[in-house]
Amino acid sequence: MKTTEYFALVRQRPDRVAIQDDWLLAAVRHPIREEIQADGRIRRWTRVPGPAGRYLRVILLPDGVTVHNAFFDRRFMP
Repeated sequence: MKTTEYFALVRQRPDRVAIQDDWLLAAVRHPIREEIQADGRIRRWTRVPGPAGRYLRVILLPDGVTVHNAFFDRRFMP
């Protein structure tokens, strides 16, 4: 999986350290929703396994494979 240097730094934050590679890959390969931002970056969401029913938003570069950011999206409505 390709990532940006920015993502490598952000991933160390306490609220993002729990994000697993499997969840990132699920969002990249089989998103439940996708949106293209004005800057060409791609937003993709996936549901995270577990009883909490959380959703992970992954931001990809315009190439569609490089992860730029990822976080739990509390406002996402499927």
